[in-house]
Amino acid sequence: MKNIKLENPWVIAFLAVAFFVPYLGQTHLFDWDEINFAESAREMLVSGNYLRVQVDFQPFWEKPPLFFWLQALSMKVFGINEFAARFPNVVVGVFTLLTFYFLGKRLVDARFGFLWALVYLGSVTPHLYFKSGIIDPWFNYFMFLSVVNFSFPDAKNIAKSFLLAGIFAGLAVWTKGPVGVGVPTLVLAALWVIQQVQKKNNQAAIGDYSIKNLLIYAITAGVFTIGWMLAIIMESGWATFVAFLQYLYRLGATSEADHGQPFYYHFVVVLIGCFPISVIGLKYVAVAFKPLIARWKPQVADKMTLPLPPFSLPMLCLFWVVMIVFSIVKTKIVHYSSMAYFPLSYLAALWLHQWLKGEIVWPRWMTVMVLFIGFILSLVLTLVPLIGMNPTAFIPYIDDKFAVANLQAPVEWAGNEWLWGVLYFGAICVALVRWKKQKQMAIRILFFSTSLLMFFYTANVVPKIEGYTQRTVIDFYEAKKGQDVYVWPIGNRSYAQFFYFKKPMGVRPEASDEEWLLNGPVDKPTFLIARIDRADAYRSNPNVEFLKEENGFVFFRRKPDYQKIAESLRKMEQ
Repeated sequence: MKNIKLENPWVIAFLAVAFFVPYLGQTHLFDWDEINFAESAREMLVSGNYLRVQVDFQPFWEKPPLFFWLQALSMKVFGINEFAARFPNVVVGVFTLLTFYFLGKRLVDARFGFLWALVYLGSVTPHLYFKSGIIDPWFNYFMFLSVVNFSFPDAKNIAKSFLLAGIFAGLAVWTKGPVGVGVPTLVLAALWVIQQVQKKNNQAAIGDYSIKNLLIYAITAGVFTIGWMLAIIMESGWATFVAFLQYLYRLGATSEADHGQPFYYHFVVVLIGCFPISVIGLKYVAVAFKPLIARWKPQVADKMTLPLPPFSLPMLCLFWVVMIVFSIVKTKIVHYSSMAYFPLSYLAALWLHQWLKGEIVWPRWMTVMVLFIGFILSLVLTLVPLIGMNPTAFIPYIDDKFAVANLQAPVEWAGNEWLWGVLYFGAICVALVRWKKQKQMAIRILFFSTSLLMFFYTANVVPKIEGYTQRTVIDFYEAKKGQDVYVWPIGNRSYAQFFYFKKPMGVRPEASDEEWLLNGPVDKPTFLIARIDRADAYRSNPNVEFLKEENGFVFFRRKPDYQKIAESLRKMEQ
């Protein structure tokens, strides 16, 4: 591998396509987010209304339209399917890795640019997000470009860079909402404060955060943000906009959708999920606390003197803004902290680049952490297939009726899927053995092995996991597709019935009301699906009859009440 020149943008683009495209549509979309977003795009195509974001052909105020436009365009090309729903994130995956390469080349050199792209490609959750159908890869990319433009502006035209920063922050708003301008603005505010302190201490300023440039950014981002707000109000009315603001408040102040977690949740998610960059970038991440540590442990702070180039400060600010803000927010979901992957990957690449040049020494604690977290991940990845292949051995230890029933699904295993976790830990050990004598080879082994693990695991294991968790109910919805019937989940919220049943436009609104479907004058054959741990409340309902129980789901059919139907028809005629 020494003689292979990888520091080339075409190589990066090829790697991105090779890792992200295959098997993209092999697995059903996952409930909620993937199916939710794909359904909004599908309903744009069905209704022909591309300004209003809809679910169940009703205004959906939780998300702006930009990502759904991309999905709808993809569905126009590839059809309404899983591949099309996920393909926009393949595109932004290529853009992201190439951006890292060219920005890294501009900051340092081509080798650093390639290294930055490689560490992102070869880390667990950053890699997986580009094979998903969720909004965050595009959302994060726009916010990152905003931060890059105002923290590393074009020296020949600084005003243009701040204009671009505002545009990209605005595009982030159109992708996922006001947080898209909030995160870059908090980073900009932190950099401005640091600049003021530097000026006060007669130090060289970190950037040109003049009133003029700040106004350019604020006006541009503001126009985009207000434009999005006006678009919602004009298309769907004030009520929808107010509902969106209330939704934002619930996310910040309450544990929306049972996603309440402890304050440290995102730190654990990033440490485990972003392996290996979470370990390698850790020492640079901690530099932000050097002034605080110096007050209590000066000897420790002295050891934290590291060669940090100017661009590191905006990246540190970005990392800590994301981690602190979303740790404070009450609703905590894994992808809320995914913006932290961008600065973390830069700091990890910087560490490795300086280590390759001999400017810093690899510490023993980092080796221990790579081994420890790598072992935990490998163990989990090994156990998941073993549990699937031997459910009866693990069921006695599972205290969840729904999960136990899920494991009864007839999923076929080849029998060797557990080896991926073992092989991955072996690759980590090989990389660490070569760490001192063959540094570049060790880096490539570590990060390419992670990429290969994610590639083969998503191809061979994830479809089987989906077979346990949701395939039974999705197969039922697909079997009813095109029939003049009602299908609906009862006792839990889901979006699968919309996308996989392909619910048509114009169905009466009562067909989305659980109470009406259970007790009202239904006018079509009606099928209701409950989770096994929530089905007991419906078994005794005299209006429904039990059909079957399968792999954690209980299927009911509504008994038609012809008298109520006749009365309903008479009222409609009157």
